[in-house]
Amino acid sequence: MSTNSRSESYAKAGVDITAGYKSVELMKAHIARTRNEGCLDDVGGFGGCFGLNTEGMEEPVLVSGTDGCGTKVKLAILMDKHDTIGIDAVAMCVNDIICCGAKPLFFLDYIACGKNIPEKIASIVSGVCEGCVQSGAALIGGETAEHPGMMPTEDYDLAGFAVGIVDKKKIIDNSKVSEGDVIIALKSSGVHSNGFSLVRKVFDVENTDLNRKYDILGDKTLGETLLTPTKIYVKSVLKLMDEVEVKAISHITGGGFYENIPRSLPKGFSAKIKTEDVDVLPIFKLIAQVGDIPRRDMFNTFNMGVGMSIVVNKSDAEKALEILGNAGEDAYLLGEIVKGDEGVILW
Repeated sequence: MSTNSRSESYAKAGVDITAGYKSVELMKAHIARTRNEGCLDDVGGFGGCFGLNTEGMEEPVLVSGTDGCGTKVKLAILMDKHDTIGIDAVAMCVNDIICCGAKPLFFLDYIACGKNIPEKIASIVSGVCEGCVQSGAALIGGETAEHPGMMPTEDYDLAGFAVGIVDKKKIIDNSKVSEGDVIIALKSSGVHSNGFSLVRKVFDVENTDLNRKYDILGDKTLGETLLTPTKIYVKSVLKLMDEVEVKAISHITGGGFYENIPRSLPKGFSAKIKTEDVDVLPIFKLIAQVGDIPRRDMFNTFNMGVGMSIVVNKSDAEKALEILGNAGEDAYLLGEIVKGDEGVILW
């Protein structure tokens, strides 16, 4: 850590550059957990270096994804719990790039805050590192920026991006999807990181007791349930791809079933799903009840308990479910592929 860098004038303007140095020092132990075979240097330079191993690939393709956690960050701030929101930031990116069949290589984060409190920033980054460990990606860099005057002291926002790799011939591009294929659901861990503007409105989170318990939620409080981090599916899907032909994958994020599942299907094909076959998590039943939200809006906003959907040949369904189950996923048959341009048929 630098001992010679200090600007009294900058500090009076609201930016303490030495806090940034302390944050980096506090992060390093967490970041070390994420190192993989591609890492070439330590965090703290001007750029993150990564050695690319393309052995065994005929035509390697890099796949990138970027995202944030939306207004779920507000829940973390209200609950003063910052060590899991970073998992969400990583999940939103790596779950996207695995939809193309890409194995995540590395991740970079960006934190904008009203005031850099080193222990708080390090706690946020500890969650980022946990997400990287869960996905096999290395955290090779990032940025923390103080924005005094633009953000309240206690506020922050978190975003990042991931880069992965896949052999071009193995890219999942939905070109092999056909009528009669089956759709497998991978259960979500909760609301994940989408729809929180509506969640916050339904529960009026700024003015309610987030420690309140509802019978339908079991032992967890409302706040704990809502802050549950997004599930990361990368390692399970990679195992599945090794043994079964995966034809299409959809990461169910903002826009729910109606927006995301059609994105993974070619023109002329739709997903036919019985709503009674969807294992809806209790939190979504509570949101619909408290907010008086119609079924269509729920399925067009939230994941409803399905974090990811995977299309495979019907003859591979049993094997796929077994592989996913052995990988720790709660997976089940969700529906089938039919001809048509509806995108999603929920009945």
